[in-house]
Amino acid sequence: MRQEDGDIMKNKEKPELIDFLKELPPVEFCCIYGSTLHPNNHDKSKMVDLILGISDPQKWHKKNIQLNKDHYASWMVYLGGGKLVTEVADEIGVGVHFNPYVTWNKKMLKYGVVRMHDLIQDIQHWKTFYLSGRLQKPVNILVDSLDVQQLNSVNLRSAVSAALLLLPSEFTEVDLYAKICSLSYMGDLRMLFAEDRDKVNKIVRGQFQLFQSMYQPCLEQYKTKELLQLSPREDHQANISQDCGLPATEYLVSLLPTTVRNAMGIRLGEKSGLSGSGGVTGRNQVLIRSRKEAADCMHGVLRRKVMVSSARQAASGVLAVGGVKAAKYLASKMCKAWRSWR
Repeated sequence: MRQEDGDIMKNKEKPELIDFLKELPPVEFCCIYGSTLHPNNHDKSKMVDLILGISDPQKWHKKNIQLNKDHYASWMVYLGGGKLVTEVADEIGVGVHFNPYVTWNKKMLKYGVVRMHDLIQDIQHWKTFYLSGRLQKPVNILVDSLDVQQLNSVNLRSAVSAALLLLPSEFTEVDLYAKICSLSYMGDLRMLFAEDRDKVNKIVRGQFQLFQSMYQPCLEQYKTKELLQLSPREDHQANISQDCGLPATEYLVSLLPTTVRNAMGIRLGEKSGLSGSGGVTGRNQVLIRSRKEAADCMHGVLRRKVMVSSARQAASGVLAVGGVKAAKYLASKMCKAWRSWR
C-alpha cells in the first residue's frame, strides 16, 4: 500500500518529494528540515533531510524493507528486519531511525522515522529535546494528518521563553532567533569536532524571514503581556528590550516544558503554586531567587538533555547505517567543521 494522494497533496512546494513519499509505506507526518530550506541555497548536491512520523515503527519498517531494502544496512535487514531496526532506535537511540544516502530522482535524501507518540511527547515536553529542537527551526511540512504544526506552537513558545532567559535586557531580533537556534546544540557532541562552528549564524541568516513568520505570534503575545518591547528598524528586523525582573523570570520559567521545570525544581527547590486569588493550585513552582541562577540552571538542564540525546543517537546511527555509511557521513561533517575553523 502506497501513500494516498489525498493525504500528501497539502503542500505543492516540493512535488518531487511528494512523489518520493509514494515510494514508502503511509506516514502520518512528514517535514523537510535543514540547509536545503535556505532561500539562497543553490547546492543541489546537498542531502535533503526529512522526518517521517508513523504510528507503528516495527510494522512500517517491515513493510519498507520489502519495498526499499537498499535503504537499510544489510546486517539489520538479515538479522532482525523491522523488529531490530525499531529496537536499536528505541533502546540505544532516542526513538528515531535514520536512513541516509538514499538516492532518488538524482537527489540524495536522509529520512528519519519516529513513532508519532514519541514525536508529540518531545514537542510538548522536551522529553529528549531531539526532534523538538529541529521543529524550533523552519521546516517545510508535507504531510500533517494529526495537526502537528498546531501542537508545535507550544514548542515555539517554550523556545522563546528559554531564549529570553538567556538573553540580556536589550538585544536584536537576530540575537533572539540565534539563541533559539542554539538551544538544541548546547552540549551536542558533534559541535566539538564535526559541525560548522558558525552553523547557528548561517541558519539564522539564511532563513531569517522564515524565523520571523514562525515566531511573530509569540513575540506579539509577549509584547501584549508587557514582557517585551519591540522597536522596528529599517532593515525589517526589530530591536527588543525585555523585563528582567523576578516576576517576569518566574513567568518565563512557568512556560518551560514540565521535564525542564521538574529538573530545575530538583536543583533549585520548589514552592507551592498560588492561583490569582491566592489559593493553592496543586502545581509546584520552581523557586527563583535570581534571574541568573534560573538561567544558569535551565542552561545546565538543557545542555545535559542534548548531550545525552546526541550521544545516544550517534551510537544508534553507527549501528543503524553500518560502518561505511557512518564513516562517510562523519567525514562530510568533519570536513565542514574543519573548513569553518580556517
